[in-house]
Amino acid sequence: MAKINFGGVEETVVTRDEFTIEKAREVLKDELVTVIGYGVQGPAQALNMKDNGINVIVGQAPDFKADWDKAVSDGWVPGKTLFPIEEAASKGTIIQYLVSDAAQRSIWPLLKSCLNEGDALYFSHGFSITYKDQTGVIPPPDVDVILCAPKGSGTSVRRNFLAGAGINSSYAVFQDYTGRAEERTKALGIAIGSGYLFPTTFESEVYSDLTGERGVLMGALAGIMDAQYQVLRQNGHSPSEAFNETVEELTQSLIRLVDEKGMDWMYANCSATAQRGALDWRPKFRDATLPVFVDLYNKVKSGEECKRVLESTGADNYKDMLEEELKELRESEMWLTGSEVRKLRPDN
Repeated sequence: MAKINFGGVEETVVTRDEFTIEKAREVLKDELVTVIGYGVQGPAQALNMKDNGINVIVGQAPDFKADWDKAVSDGWVPGKTLFPIEEAASKGTIIQYLVSDAAQRSIWPLLKSCLNEGDALYFSHGFSITYKDQTGVIPPPDVDVILCAPKGSGTSVRRNFLAGAGINSSYAVFQDYTGRAEERTKALGIAIGSGYLFPTTFESEVYSDLTGERGVLMGALAGIMDAQYQVLRQNGHSPSEAFNETVEELTQSLIRLVDEKGMDWMYANCSATAQRGALDWRPKFRDATLPVFVDLYNKVKSGEECKRVLESTGADNYKDMLEEELKELRESEMWLTGSEVRKLRPDN
């Protein structure tokens, strides 16, 4: 494993050069990987492994017709490589449990009954194991319990794979029954198309992931955009101008410079006026939001966010409530404006 210095802190990572796809195939040559759930992460991980020559089948509830039909359209064959969940789980030696966190709790009794001694139970999120007191997901002692968590959506995992790149992933071993758990995990991480793998624990993965999603990656980003757009509109700026200054310039220009060489490089390639203002106001936003992030992390660590997730997503009318919330977001002036702005991009 490679030793990499990250900002003065040395970490050990697994690269594709040292743990090659050929090595992954050798480690997994006698395994049958069953991907349970064809919703968010399932399609990308299953298709990437299939394309990498790994023996894979999919388990999906036929009642969820959209996901079942998507699996069929992606080339999975009912009765051969696509089965109902219980049948698929009973066939596999590695069970990738990729349904939603709420669904993991619901179907756990069924899945647990399908596990055999020496199997591996694989997660891409530490949620169910870390909060096992609330989820009831307690694996039997005679299986490996492992994790590989891509740091991106399923869409990005597949898109980057097809482009020859990869999404970096964390990996962890919670329970090593066979003595091969870590090797299995690394092989699966490479097989699903990871750029490189870095070690974590189930707890660390879920604490950082829930904080990130609710924070910078989604919740904070959307909230800050809402606030800036509102201030611009209240001060007489047009919807187009407010959207371009709030969203379009960020997503189409600046964030790409950050991705390329870092935040300092983005600052260096903006006007002197922009540099000065950004440097002056950065600590103000940091200090204003720091208490919110502290509160957020504490609620994640205490299990309060887990309780909120399980109660809300487990409600019978959750999909209806979700659609109402997404509709409100989608039909807000800012995002209706965004829809029109995207149509005017030169590549459309």
